[in-house]
Order: sequence, then C-alpha cells, then structure tokens
Amino acid sequence: MTFRLINKDDDAIIANILRTNLKKHKLDIPGTVYFDAGIDKLTEMYSVPYCDYYVVCDDNGHVVGGIGYAKLSFMKDTAELQKLYLDESVQGAGFAYTMVSFIEDKMREAGYKSSYLETHDNLQAAIHIYEKSGYKEIERPKEVVHSTMNRFFIKELTKL
Repeated sequence: MTFRLINKDDDAIIANILRTNLKKHKLDIPGTVYFDAGIDKLTEMYSVPYCDYYVVCDDNGHVVGGIGYAKLSFMKDTAELQKLYLDESVQGAGFAYTMVSFIEDKMREAGYKSSYLETHDNLQAAIHIYEKSGYKEIERPKEVVHSTMNRFFIKELTKL
C-alpha cells in the first residue's frame, strides 16, 4: 500500500468508491457527503491551504481508497479527518488503521494539535477503527454541516 496526493485522474475513482460505500450502508441520503457538490472534484476541493487528500494505491498502483484532512473552523488547532473510504476489494485487510495513522502524521506536520471526525451509526466498522485508534466520542457540535451524521469524535495529536 502506498499513499500519494490526489490528482484529477483520481477524482472519479474516489467519488465512485465513496458513493458505493455510502449506498451499501444506506447513507445515500440528503445530509451526507453523498450529495456534496465537491465529491466529483476532490482535487479542486483539496487545493486550498491547510488541507490535503491522499489516495491509497495497492501493490499494482491501482487506487483503492483515500483519506484527507481539512482545517476545522470551529475548533482551535484542529483538523477534520475526512472521507476515509476503501474499495470493497481491500476492506478488512487492516488498511484503514494505517490510513488513520498516516493522516494523523500529516496533520501533526501541518501543525494541528487535534483531529476531529464525524460519522454515523450505520458505519460500525469505521466507528470501531476510530475507537481503537484512540478517538473519544463527544457531543454533537452545533456547527455540524452534514445533518445526518450522528457520531462525533476527537483525538489529541500528541507528538510522537
């Protein structure tokens, strides 16, 4: 598994992986990222300062997932872990733990002190990964944009 920054050729691949995952978990509904206008143009969405999106490639160089982060405006020194999705062909192989660790390192390098994320009860495997990675559940912040999301987590990014 290798990581690299997203490029325009990856946009459609990641959008498909994301939508396939959300549909599988019955989250292809309003109030989720499924309907965000920027999903088909992640390269553009992550071309602004203080955020990045990385694709994950298998041993043959095929894009099999992605993960990103962006500055969170309503919490000081905090980045939001965003859009962690994997193709079904590699789910269950432990990639997600490596992806979370990787993106947390990138957040630290960018100067963030905390990582925040939003998820949903339907994504039990993701919740398990986040909890095992040290994320603690918090109350719903009033600033939440994706109204369907119902689980919220934070983790302090201590220096390694």
